[in-house]
Amino acid sequence: MAIAQRRGTWGQPRCCFEARAAMRVHRPADFRYGRRRVARRVAASAVPSDARYMTDLVLLDAAGRRRSPAAMPGFHCGRPPRNKGLRYPADPPAVDEIVAVMRVAGDTPHGLRTRALIVVLWRAGLRISEALALAESDLDRSRGSVLVRRGKGAKRRQVGMDRWAWEQLDPWLRVRVSLPVGALLCVIDGPTQGRPWSPAAVRTTLRSHAVRAGVRRRFAPHQLRHPHAVEMAREGVSLNVIQRQLGHANLGITSVYLQGIDNSEIIETVGARAAPTLPASAGLR
Repeated sequence: MAIAQRRGTWGQPRCCFEARAAMRVHRPADFRYGRRRVARRVAASAVPSDARYMTDLVLLDAAGRRRSPAAMPGFHCGRPPRNKGLRYPADPPAVDEIVAVMRVAGDTPHGLRTRALIVVLWRAGLRISEALALAESDLDRSRGSVLVRRGKGAKRRQVGMDRWAWEQLDPWLRVRVSLPVGALLCVIDGPTQGRPWSPAAVRTTLRSHAVRAGVRRRFAPHQLRHPHAVEMAREGVSLNVIQRQLGHANLGITSVYLQGIDNSEIIETVGARAAPTLPASAGLR
């Protein structure tokens, strides 16, 4: 007791003694971390296992390093998103711009894969996650249908695709046969051959091809769903069919996709309407 009083350790909790011992034992290996970190580790070891698991999960990453506060759960709680309540007008690429990007992609295996992706996004109206989750068995050319197994909200649906799209998809299907069994749009080279193509790599590829093709607007995977909806509306397809094709739970979301129709087209369509049909006995005077 007298020794503890002289050293100034009398009345200190047990974890302090353990922290000092840990600093002496682990100092060569943990010198770069500092004493505070070692003390925090030892203090965390004194709490129950469940609480220690939550502490390590929140404060430390998988490598044992301290996480940034911005990466911790709940950091943005109570803060509304910056884009909350804002609506951005649809700016879908034109048909000639999409075709120009497909031409720039080329006829190499990588280019054929990019063309197949654009066709599935544009002519079938799939989301990027839905397209990358497709398997070869999800295509039914005899019916002209594509089975979406992993739709938004874990919903499953079947969509249609036109003959021109199937013709553009054929070159990639012939290349895909020589690759390992897996996703329809897969990695071609390297140790991950046959695995699904990553969304980040897809966006980078489309962006670079759009720049080479001279497209002066945003060319993202989701942008290709908008011209699909607009083209179907111009062809007289009902709004309910477009909703089912795109996999929207709310019809109001589908109407947002149709904002890509030009005002001049609306004016010309309404101006070309026929005169109202009136009974022979009716008149304006």
